[in-house]
Parts: sequence; C-alpha cells; structure tokens
Amino acid sequence: MVVQTIEQRGVKGENVLRAMRAVQRHLFVPDEYIDQAYADHPLPIGYGQTISQPYIVAWMTELLELESGARVLEIGTGSGYQAAVLAELPGVEVYTIEVVPELAEQAGERLARLGYEEVQARQGDGYYGWPEAAPFDAIIVTAAPDHMPQPLVEQLVDEGRLVIPIGPPGSYQTLWKFVKTGSELQAYNMGGVAFVPFTGAGVEGKSP
Repeated sequence: MVVQTIEQRGVKGENVLRAMRAVQRHLFVPDEYIDQAYADHPLPIGYGQTISQPYIVAWMTELLELESGARVLEIGTGSGYQAAVLAELPGVEVYTIEVVPELAEQAGERLARLGYEEVQARQGDGYYGWPEAAPFDAIIVTAAPDHMPQPLVEQLVDEGRLVIPIGPPGSYQTLWKFVKTGSELQAYNMGGVAFVPFTGAGVEGKSP
C-alpha cells in the first residue's frame, strides 16, 4: 500500500512513510470492510463519517511539517487512524477531538488498546479547538467546513501550519495549507478533495 499508493504519488518524508507502514489500517475499519482496509479510498465508519483514504492521510500528515517536539491538534478523530499515524512520528505530541460521542468513545478505547496511550483524545466540538492545550505547532482538520474556523487560527503558534479542506457540503472542496505569520495567514491551494461535512454547533451557527 505504502509504495504503490503513497510513495509513488509523491509523499517522500521518511518519518511519514514509516508511520504509514507502522499503523495497521485494518484495525481502524469496521469488520464488514476488512477486505478493503488497504485499498486507497475512504471507508464508512458509522454515524455518517469515514476513515480517509491512505494517500490523503499521508499527504496531509506531510503537509504539517512536524518535527520532534511539535504539538499537533487533529479535528475529527473518527476511528483514530489519523491520530495513530501522527503518534508514530518521533517526538510529536498528539491531541484529537471528535464531535460524535460514540466515535469519540470507540476511538479513545481503540487508541489505548493499541498502545497509543499518549494521544490526548476527547469528545467535543472541534470548531472551537482545544484552548486549554493551545497553542499548537500544527492543526489538521479531517472534515470540511464551509469557512475557516477562526478559533483554530488563534490556537496556532507563529509559523504554525493548518491543513484543512474548505468547501460546500455534498460537493468537492479545496484542500488548503495555511501558515500563520503574525496575525496573517499565508494560503496555499493544494487542490480538490472530497471530505464529509464538518459538524458541530460552531460551524452550523456560522455562514460562509
């Protein structure tokens, strides 16, 4: 999987490739999809959510530019797969939030069972980030809001990176990499993607 669907498509970071090899994706998908666990496409995990395709997980992880000592926040734990990949990066401190209570509970138990006790996981509305643990060197969002959640920007350190798909629900979105410089954001358009819609009181109470 790593060679054919990730490395050959341009992901080069050795730590990222090592992490993708280390995390067994079949442990994060429902039993009925085990036979598709290593196919390069998303899979349903219940409650209207999905586990992202392996290439997207690796690519977004590489875009975060994480080094040892970095603190990263993931919005949208899902099954816990992305959090596990992040936790395999050397010296990276991982925080993750899931809005769906059932998925948050399942992911927390799964991550602990698989030895990722150091991952800080909780249930909550990711629109507001994790202010008590901020600031973060990087934030990754694995569902698509229709606008930028401002609380996430505020929780980035200077020169922090934010990787997020933004666009209308039920359609393709644009994957953006933002780099915070002072009070400004430098935006890099990474191309079209398709993610499940961002849910939570924060995003639902806003307009584009």
